[in-house]
Amino acid sequence: MVVSVVSTPESHAVTLNGYGASRRNSTPSNANNNMEDTSSALLKRINQTSRDPSLHARPLPEHHSVGSSRKSHPPSDEDSSDDLALDAMPRPYKFPAATLPTGLCYDVRMRYHCELDPPKQRLDFHPEDPRRIYSIYKELCTAGLVDDPMSTRPIVSRPLKRISARNATRAEVCMVHDPKHFSFIEGTKDMSEETLVHLERQYDSIYFNRLTYASALLSAGGAIDTCRAVASRQVKNAMAVIRPPGHHAECNRPMGFCIFDNVSISAKVCQTDFPDTCRKILILDWDVHHGNGIQQAFYQDPNVLYISIHVHEDGNFYPSGPCGDHLHCGAGPGLGKNINIPWPTKGMGDADYLFAFQNVVLPVAYDFNPDFVIIAAGFDAAAGDQLGGCFVSPACYAHMTSMLMPLANGKVVACLEGGYNLKSISKSALAVTRTLMGEPPDRLQETSPTPSGIATVQQVAAYQSRFWPCLYPKDMDQEIMRSLGAERMHDIIRCYQSAQMFENHKMTNLWIFRNGICKSFEKQVLATENYDQPIPLIVLFHDPPELTGTPDPVTKKIELENTWLADGLKHYVDWAARQGFGVIDVNIPKDLTDVDTEPPDDRTISMSEPEELAVYLWENYIDNHDASKIFFIGVGTAHSGIMHLINNREGIYQRVSGVVNLVAEEPLVPVSDQNLYFLSKWYKTNSCNFVSQSHRVWVLPPGQKKPSKRFGTLVASPAKSLNDMLVKHQSEVQAFILGKLGGSSMAEHRG
Repeated sequence: MVVSVVSTPESHAVTLNGYGASRRNSTPSNANNNMEDTSSALLKRINQTSRDPSLHARPLPEHHSVGSSRKSHPPSDEDSSDDLALDAMPRPYKFPAATLPTGLCYDVRMRYHCELDPPKQRLDFHPEDPRRIYSIYKELCTAGLVDDPMSTRPIVSRPLKRISARNATRAEVCMVHDPKHFSFIEGTKDMSEETLVHLERQYDSIYFNRLTYASALLSAGGAIDTCRAVASRQVKNAMAVIRPPGHHAECNRPMGFCIFDNVSISAKVCQTDFPDTCRKILILDWDVHHGNGIQQAFYQDPNVLYISIHVHEDGNFYPSGPCGDHLHCGAGPGLGKNINIPWPTKGMGDADYLFAFQNVVLPVAYDFNPDFVIIAAGFDAAAGDQLGGCFVSPACYAHMTSMLMPLANGKVVACLEGGYNLKSISKSALAVTRTLMGEPPDRLQETSPTPSGIATVQQVAAYQSRFWPCLYPKDMDQEIMRSLGAERMHDIIRCYQSAQMFENHKMTNLWIFRNGICKSFEKQVLATENYDQPIPLIVLFHDPPELTGTPDPVTKKIELENTWLADGLKHYVDWAARQGFGVIDVNIPKDLTDVDTEPPDDRTISMSEPEELAVYLWENYIDNHDASKIFFIGVGTAHSGIMHLINNREGIYQRVSGVVNLVAEEPLVPVSDQNLYFLSKWYKTNSCNFVSQSHRVWVLPPGQKKPSKRFGTLVASPAKSLNDMLVKHQSEVQAFILGKLGGSSMAEHRG
């Protein structure tokens, strides 16, 4: 029978203290001898303890024993000596971080910042609603995580430790902001309501009242003291439920709902107050909008690594402009310490974010090896958030938090930024808080990233590899093209398609006379001769056709004789042309050829180009002609150009009779009601969107019975690839168009 030995806490402590004392009293000359004497004494003490029957552990019942089904056998002398040697190893009795609680900062006074004069035409609340932080706090109480009278009982055994919010000082705020900026915000407390209402119209997405200054000081001060509590090990990690948010606030101006840059101020204070233990700080910003304020604050700081994952849309998504693209990598000593992962469109989901974490965020974070981690935790990429338009689940936020927690000895603080759907932010913040407290994240429903997500992450990794050896190096295909005179297959294929369409339907190239896109889309826009006539017009925006092939069984190479061009869309063009409809076919390439870019290895097409092309075609080739009915068909990622046109072109719904989109894995772009509150209703009535049944749009948040009407009329497709979907639903697309035409023949329509 194997006898277990259990040492009491007192004997264990004595042993450790004795070992520690011999270490402290030893000198370099006799350190080795003292170590040998100590080890012998430890072994002797353990042998004496093992003979004391009062300290023997009681044997477990057989059904509780690990491996009880196996027959026990006496340990060998070698096993026994190994066990004793392991037991003799000095180790601490307690877990210094695991036994600490998780902190929580929340103060109801931060709700006092609110709109004075909401626009009368707006039917709902301002997105940056004071109820945001209360909804999160109430969710934490309902889950029993907070020792509060409103909490559901019983509460957890170790509830969140409350961290008081205090006013940030002028000196702390001015570590990031210009003193004039502080004085301006301070002055709002004495302004009249009329002045404040007039003032907010002069700024970018900001409102003020007389308590804005007080709430902003509490928000910044709460973030500071939350970070200080974690840095000083009063709590192991923490969640700061604060507002107004901060990551858009720049040095000398508030913007984007943000007054003071809470995260940047906290990082600066921690670097000052804890110079030895908080020198290097990682700031991970997963808000759906780029944190231009944080980037500006640390752009030349080699000790702060800022990583932002956000929707960019080539600078068309707030805060707009190029500063959020992947080319902005820091400057001077901070070169390489700024990493932007800019999604090309809305609609990104769990697998895309995890792919970014696994391939960029974590390799770089471990290479950087921070002393402290701050999460700019905006939850507007969460499923259900109308501004963000993405599909990140609470479980994904929990997984991202869990992956960051091993860094910096677990010193992690999550500071609330954006997030405007009260239910989504509450569930997401709860998931993050539970993970910080030690609860494993829930399982994910989605594990396959989208093609556009993969392309974006790989592009970022390739460009950042010049600063981070841990990232996979950039490809060398440009050099191959130069040395071999090679040509891209998509250019060759499009030339072939152009020739075939001219031969079959007399389709010719529509010229694009606009700098920046004219060269990009040469021979990519083809039209029938009758596109400008008073007849129905079909406009197709689509990704390039696919190449499929069988690799050689020996060389594993794809040979030309075993390769086919799969173009299911040509049947749609053939059908429309036979019907006598006008047709405009727009091919959106994934990469550009012979387009000068800087740096030369970045040629991936930007989101603005198909969107700009859609606007150009509408203005010059569609809207000013007499088409009786206009139908859009979007296939794959290219459908975003159509959706951009619908969302941003005033009055387009009055001329468009129907929209059809076919989407497999690509992000599905919704309509936005920001400009027209009835646009989603119109789109629901006049669209037919075939979406693969494995798409994330079918994964609904808890309590939601069906996808939002902003995605239009959805049809679940059993097909998984775009080509299969084009074949599967061809007759349904044709029936939808003919149904909108009233089922009339072409001759009747002309008459």
